[in-house]
Amino acid sequence: MSTTLSARSPRKATRLPGFNLRSALKAVAAVGFAIGTTLALAGFTDAHAADAPDRITVDYAYYNPVALLLKKKGWVEEEFAKDDIKIRWVLSLGSNKALEFLRGRSTDFGSTAGSAAVVARAGGLPIKSVYVYSKPEWTALVTTKDSDIRTVADLKGKRVAVTRGTDPHIFLLRALDEAGLTEKDIKPVLLQHPDGYRALVGGQVDAWAGLDPHMAKGELESGTPLFYRNADLNTYGILNVREEFAAKHPDIIERVLKVYEKGRKFALANPDELRAVLVEAVKLTDDVAQKQLGERTDITNPVIGQAHRETFVATGEVLKKIGVIKPDVDVKRTVNDLIDTSFLEQVSASN
Repeated sequence: MSTTLSARSPRKATRLPGFNLRSALKAVAAVGFAIGTTLALAGFTDAHAADAPDRITVDYAYYNPVALLLKKKGWVEEEFAKDDIKIRWVLSLGSNKALEFLRGRSTDFGSTAGSAAVVARAGGLPIKSVYVYSKPEWTALVTTKDSDIRTVADLKGKRVAVTRGTDPHIFLLRALDEAGLTEKDIKPVLLQHPDGYRALVGGQVDAWAGLDPHMAKGELESGTPLFYRNADLNTYGILNVREEFAAKHPDIIERVLKVYEKGRKFALANPDELRAVLVEAVKLTDDVAQKQLGERTDITNPVIGQAHRETFVATGEVLKKIGVIKPDVDVKRTVNDLIDTSFLEQVSASN
């Protein structure tokens, strides 16, 4: 809307005592500049605050002991309290669920096996692997104590509990491949890890592609033997982030990893406390937790290095061979696109 000023007859200017027009104009200009600057800075602050999320969603898993410790201690909440950013924890019962949550944007951080992350990235899920939370021997093939199953070849025609899209599933596929079998030669029973264990001890399946701590519990409490073990076919425990989230909030990724490093170092210095956290979270006995953590879990190296890359590529090539990964996928390029070590490098540089 425009404003029209009416014509008025000119009047002689009246000078007020002590009034200096030039000084007044300078003062008005200074006030205007100050107001404009304040508003601009306020706008910048609001815009900057608007860029930060109100909430960060982090998963925890019984196979990720460091995450259990962080959740118990409340250290992630402490890190972001000053920014008024809330932390939401979501339980992942397997790599498949962690990836499902990342795909659905239900979480920002997800705990998986390295092999599962490779398969997901090869299938088009835009995630980045940023941290190693463990080097485990967390999976093996398990049967009942009175079973006649002794070798992988004995699984032909048998009911095998397995959680699709997880390291135990991939372990099973590779073991079958080495024995000259495929998944078509067995009867897969698709269950989440805890349910797979219960189905085994309940006699509903003949074997189970196991995962700790349930696998360790079975050994000690039900006498379920690990009839096939191969530590080299276990891939690392990897923390992943949504690629979009990482691009928008690299500082948040670094801060979460800083807290992860605090937890990992605390766990190394206080193994009894880490074991107690696992016992409480999963309702285990102390000896079961000790078998998982003391015998089959290494948390000394958080950096995704050359050995991890080689393991991921080798696993991806086998999965490509048996049809889990499409034949036109460049596995090496997929692994390179998946891994991003820059966030942890920034954490290390700042310490």
